Amino acid sequence: MLTGLYRPGTSVLHRTPAGAKLAGLLLLTTVLVALRTPLAVAVGAAITVVTYAVARMRPKDLWAQVRPLRWVALVLVPFQLWSGGPTAAIVVVGTLLVAVGAAGLVTLTTRVTEMLDAMLWLLRPLRRLGVDPARVALVLSMTIRAIPVLAATFDEVREARRARGLERSPRALITPLVVRTLRHADRLGEALAARGLDD
Repeated sequence: MLTGLYRPGTSVLHRTPAGAKLAGLLLLTTVLVALRTPLAVAVGAAITVVTYAVARMRPKDLWAQVRPLRWVALVLVPFQLWSGGPTAAIVVVGTLLVAVGAAGLVTLTTRVTEMLDAMLWLLRPLRRLGVDPARVALVLSMTIRAIPVLAATFDEVREARRARGLERSPRALITPLVVRTLRHADRLGEALAARGLDD
């Protein structure tokens, strides 16, 4: 089913229009990138945590969104410490974590149909240039939702590899990851075909 990661709820954030949530996400990430200060990252993180609480999400829901980034952080932190110092490490890694956490909350509180409608509205002016807003919106929506799905698949495969005692085997990671990804793509293709979007 093409349901994404939406969690049904009655919170204020669930009832907020998808367009407003996407605009808020864009504003938050833009401010973080523009200011590039630890204070901005701290405020952004606090806003993200509060909005998760407002949406009645548990701390583990937020952790599930940013957890796949821990390996990226392990690479970025030393590099940023070496190239720009502690401030650069906090800003770069912090901005990434806040942005992904906030984007995850939009996904958790927004139905696929609502996301598509909001993107269709935003992309409507491009119709004059020969762009099909419906297809572009669908691609963008699927991309947003595919990222956490693939990250979760990577985590599951890695844990399964560890349980089998094959931590040092690239094949034990890559092969099942590719197979699961292809299966997910097949299910997604079937869902799209059922909706007449396979041409």
